[in-house]
Amino acid sequence: MSSDILAVSFDKMRWLLRSKIHKATVTEANAAYVGSITIDEELIEKSGLLEGERVLVASNTSGERLETYVINGKRNSGVICMNGAAAHIIKKGEEIIIMGFELSEKPIKPKIILVDKTNNFLKYI
Repeated sequence: MSSDILAVSFDKMRWLLRSKIHKATVTEANAAYVGSITIDEELIEKSGLLEGERVLVASNTSGERLETYVINGKRNSGVICMNGAAAHIIKKGEEIIIMGFELSEKPIKPKIILVDKTNNFLKYI
């Protein structure tokens, strides 16, 4: 084992916000799909998320929260699709926040993006 690995103090590790897509609009809800959230590939890249990454999704419309994982959607399509069971909880047209976290012992600066009502990138916030 590497001495670097042993030097990590787990009591100082914290889950910190690393990526966030703010005020996205759900464009589709597909309960027949196996699971996950499909996100426009451009938004995934700009926010620093990764395909397959676990994310927390919070609805500003209903107050519901759920965890799922990211699937790449067509670039520049504006797609934000709730798939599988998540489609029963968060519906088409709802405004959501998508958040990715990282376990770290030091503060990190998250990449937070704001999108418009059609999920076009507006700016970093």
